[in-house]
Amino acid sequence: MADTKTQKASDLFIECLEEEGVEYIFGVPGEENLDFLESLSGSNIKLILTRHEQGAGFMAATYGRHTGKTGVFLATLGPGATNMVTAVAYSQLGGMPTLAITGQKPIKKSKQGRFQILDVVSMMEPITKFTQQLAAGDNIPSRVRECFRLAEEEKPGATHIEFPEDIAEEMSDSRPIKPSIARRPSAEVKAVKQAIDAIEKAEKPVLVIGAGANRKMTSKMLLELVEKTGIPFVTTQMGKGVIDERHPLFLGCAALSAGDFCHRAIEDADCIVNIGHDVIEKPPFFMHDDGVTVLHLSTKTAEVDPVYFPQIEVIGDIANAVWQIKEGITKQDKWDFGKMLEYRAAELAHTAPLAADARFPIFPPHLVQQVRDALPEDSIICLDNGVYKIWFARNYTAYLPNTVLLDNALATMGAGLPSAMMSAMLYPERKVMAICGDGGFMMNSQEMETAVRLGLNLTVLILRDDAYGMIRWKQANMGFKDYGLTYGNPDFVQYAESYGAKGHRVESSAHLTEVLTHCRDTPGVHLIDCPVDYTENDQILNHDIKELSAKL
Repeated sequence: MADTKTQKASDLFIECLEEEGVEYIFGVPGEENLDFLESLSGSNIKLILTRHEQGAGFMAATYGRHTGKTGVFLATLGPGATNMVTAVAYSQLGGMPTLAITGQKPIKKSKQGRFQILDVVSMMEPITKFTQQLAAGDNIPSRVRECFRLAEEEKPGATHIEFPEDIAEEMSDSRPIKPSIARRPSAEVKAVKQAIDAIEKAEKPVLVIGAGANRKMTSKMLLELVEKTGIPFVTTQMGKGVIDERHPLFLGCAALSAGDFCHRAIEDADCIVNIGHDVIEKPPFFMHDDGVTVLHLSTKTAEVDPVYFPQIEVIGDIANAVWQIKEGITKQDKWDFGKMLEYRAAELAHTAPLAADARFPIFPPHLVQQVRDALPEDSIICLDNGVYKIWFARNYTAYLPNTVLLDNALATMGAGLPSAMMSAMLYPERKVMAICGDGGFMMNSQEMETAVRLGLNLTVLILRDDAYGMIRWKQANMGFKDYGLTYGNPDFVQYAESYGAKGHRVESSAHLTEVLTHCRDTPGVHLIDCPVDYTENDQILNHDIKELSAKL
């Protein structure tokens, strides 16, 4: 009888990825991936070779964040897989759909003993929605389809497949499984009615917009709800831009832990409507059993947490839930948002003179304003992790969803540059800027070569303080002596030019304006070395803001 297993398993795997609509695979292949790589060479899927597996994973996660489709990245066994781990956790905690593929030695018969072998599946288990080793080529279609289904299902996240060498070269007659069409369930009518009743009974309701609301249709529905009711809104860091922050009912972004003007506004409310919140993201408020009603609108029930235990939950498609509330709610004459709006006015009044301070090295609030003024409405900024993230979250006005990409879930350093690279690939007509501290930039600075090789148009703005500034800020706030957090840096202009990028060094506030304009209008990869003055971080963020807001 003729053998019907007519296709190599690695070819089948690539076919399954094509069926899922995969456009790119990011990664650093090893010898255990060579069958997969050979099969990929005949595909219309583009391989994006990076200089580190972490960079590949951050790019894949950002692809998922922008598109809602699964970003795919590749590594070999052992050290390749361990290098992936931070990016896998980044996409899992941040709600970005990804599939990580790792190679492995032959599992049926190997002559290399335990060389480079780790239990990668067990390692990935706590930080993914699904992980499995492929033990037969025939299983590839079902496993790949399951990974994509789970990665994209709310809340999106990370999946992983281990693809051993001997399985990759097996023959199989299995065929790809076509993706199914699934719609998320709508929120239950009684739950929506409960939510409407609670909001209408309140005197000072407020909306808090989280990461899970950062979806196109949810953004549209939320704006309609705000316009109909006049209820003001706060965002979390990962909810920035869901509604245009120039809106007169915007109360600010919860960037600090507590005590900011927007936190005082939330404390003034007697009904908090939390939309798309997840306790993985730093809490925008601390809940107490004090008579304030908290509503939870999300695709999943709320995880009970010491600071979050909502009384009313509306579970289902978030956009649909917001639409149902918008359709059923009646604007109440008794609602009073005067005090909340007073807090916002006070914040703007406090920020204005700081933003105008043209000292050198550059003052963070002034830098934020300069960047905003230089960039068009649909520009995308991709923040690495550092104390500047707080300044940008508070003071940078986001006009559109997914135009301020920051990570307030894993909050890892090193993601800013790869995230900007992916954004520039997806949206070549838009202006893209990576904003990094010198510490975070150096964690994945080698991807400058990848950006130049890919012919991308983007600017990397390095805020240089020659220290791990975020931790130094915390160290000062805790009353500890300044110790153990400073370092030296390369000449960033020469460093950029060694990769074939264009380097610029800021020499004054006026020069920063010139450099930002030049980089915006000139194609290619640009790096800006911008010295920053962080000396007032502790005073402003930990003391001035909290004292001023408490006096209102």
